[in-house]
Amino acid sequence: MATLLYRLGRFSFRRRGRIAAVWLLLLILLGVGAATLMGPTSDKFSMPGTESQRALDDLDRQFPQAGGATGAIVLAAPEGEKLDPAAVAPVVKEASEVDGVIAAMDPFRSGSVSRDGRYALIQVQFDKAADEVTDEQKSAYEAVGADAEGLRVEHGGEVMGGEVEIGSTEALGVLVAAVVLVVTFGSLVAAGMTLLNALIGVAVGMAGLFSLTSVIELTSTAPVLALMLGLAVGIDYSLFITSRYRQYLAEGLRPEEAAGRATGTAGSAVVFAGATVVIALAGLSVVGIPFLSVMGLAAAGTVAVAVLVALTLLPAFLSFAGRKILPRKQRHADGNAARDGAAAEGFGFVWGRLVTKLRVPLLVAGILGLGALTLPAQDMRIALPDAGTAAEGTPAREAYDLTSEGFGEGFNGRLVAVVNGEDAQSTGAAAEKATALIKDTEGILTVAPPQLNEQGTTALLTIIPEAGPTAVATEDAVHDIRDRVADIEGADIALTGATALGIDVSEKLADALPVYLLLVVGLSILLLMLVFRSVLVPLKAALGFLLTVGATFGITVAIFQEGHLAGLVGVDTPGPLVSFLPILLIGILFGLAMDYEVFLVSRMREDFVHGADPQTAMVSGMGHNARVVTAAALIMTSVFGGFVLMDDPIIRSIGFALAVGVVIDAFVVRMALVPAVMSLLGRAAWWLPGPVDKVLPDLDIEGEKLNRQLAAETRDEPPVVV
Repeated sequence: MATLLYRLGRFSFRRRGRIAAVWLLLLILLGVGAATLMGPTSDKFSMPGTESQRALDDLDRQFPQAGGATGAIVLAAPEGEKLDPAAVAPVVKEASEVDGVIAAMDPFRSGSVSRDGRYALIQVQFDKAADEVTDEQKSAYEAVGADAEGLRVEHGGEVMGGEVEIGSTEALGVLVAAVVLVVTFGSLVAAGMTLLNALIGVAVGMAGLFSLTSVIELTSTAPVLALMLGLAVGIDYSLFITSRYRQYLAEGLRPEEAAGRATGTAGSAVVFAGATVVIALAGLSVVGIPFLSVMGLAAAGTVAVAVLVALTLLPAFLSFAGRKILPRKQRHADGNAARDGAAAEGFGFVWGRLVTKLRVPLLVAGILGLGALTLPAQDMRIALPDAGTAAEGTPAREAYDLTSEGFGEGFNGRLVAVVNGEDAQSTGAAAEKATALIKDTEGILTVAPPQLNEQGTTALLTIIPEAGPTAVATEDAVHDIRDRVADIEGADIALTGATALGIDVSEKLADALPVYLLLVVGLSILLLMLVFRSVLVPLKAALGFLLTVGATFGITVAIFQEGHLAGLVGVDTPGPLVSFLPILLIGILFGLAMDYEVFLVSRMREDFVHGADPQTAMVSGMGHNARVVTAAALIMTSVFGGFVLMDDPIIRSIGFALAVGVVIDAFVVRMALVPAVMSLLGRAAWWLPGPVDKVLPDLDIEGEKLNRQLAAETRDEPPVVV
């Protein structure tokens, strides 16, 4: 593979104009496609095979007028006063006249008035699902009651869900990444070129993704996740290849040869690292959850584009830059001076030797410390987010809080029992029995009278729990209701609604989490065994990955769920983690952890194979790659950290968890525990049973064969300075 990439790098270097033109044309075409074909994203989390999803599908067929999005307009009179029906009636009328609304219930007729008479709920039914309601309709809905004097009017419900907007906060992460690149390279040209290369890759990937939204339904978080990962890995992959190119230039190679070798060696590691991220993200499809599969595939596509751009467009940019990629003082130095400068030992060598001396204390402290950080993960709860965790001041959050204030949190977590019978008589009898059983269930506040479709064969029972949508008591009540109504004869009864669907999604994801973790860990061992031709190195990498995941979960739970130091990251209402965060985090961190593992340990293996003793090889690996891995980790952390500033609680939690995970994995596990273990194992780290050695293919990730071949061809040629 290294030889193939070497040729690709030299080809791109020589044909720089054509390569750049191809990527520019592709960007323009995809940009036009995105502008003309882009469709809306969705906040709908479907879950085939669950009871709640089955009930929703039945509603679409049997009771279509009740299958659309719902809204809830909350009204409150001034403190100490009661609502006047005459003042509420115009608001109800205005709501019923909104385009797409088929019904708006007068709270005085439906009984949706608080006991003290100060609060009221106007239930609004739309004819289409939430993701099909237009922006104009949402705006008209939010404007209802704007002229109601003396009343506080807030608008909530499913219809208030909106797309995640990408704003200026994400640019802060890119700005920090630019600063890190400048400090790392000591050259504005190198930093700017690396960043531009990554941004073009992200632009191509995102344009392609948005072009597909007309035929593929994306959740609103999928493009943001793709952008987050595309930026992070795009900058990092360009950084790795550019750093190796500069190293070869400093050794006196011609720019074209340096670009070819950099693409063949560092590019091979980039291909492997990118492949692990893509495989881990695409592997989310095995969970069998459509929205999660789409999220994983969307992000995987963006990462794949980042790899292609790094392998083709970057060598073309290197050709344009030439020796300007080096700091000014090195551009005109001769080969010997450059090599002498390159040979100066930096902090990486010092740190490697220090780890060798303190390997046992480092291992003990690192493992115990990460183990302690993992402890809060024992209490982790997951759920789909509701308006109660939305940013304070947003319309959905204001409506949620006002509803809780006037009626209790349970009114924000309504459940719906769908009763389907063969005829009106059997449906009515089953609905009556179900109502009695549900009312007697612990944790249930009340059950509204059944609503029947025109044929009388389908009945809806609206159920109000005592606790909020994500409360443990509500989850227990859902299971109890399903157990109680399971034996009712004459009709099929299924429990659904946003709350029940969220519980079903969370439980299915929780069940899939151990299986996916086992799959990822097994995959990491297999892949690293192929790369490093070792048994203990992959096992060490997998155990380090588990430490990273555990500590990241623990910190995220402590802040986002338990509320410790929550204010520092803008969390005003702690609650369960978003249900797909753990499994998504495992997939992404796996790929990123393998990135750092490959870039650090591959140099150790290369030196060991060339005759260095294990301790020297470990120090050399740290010395040559610690700087670039540190820069890469800082860049990823800054990019992910930029998303913590977003208002959307889902994106904020994902960005935070990824940023923390990268810090732990790069600086604690890979930069401290990994070299300590490698030093402790010594020669045994590279042991591989003979039969296995014969079976495993030699992938030549670090380009050892290429280096030997080129060394043989050029050993008599003097270095050329251009």
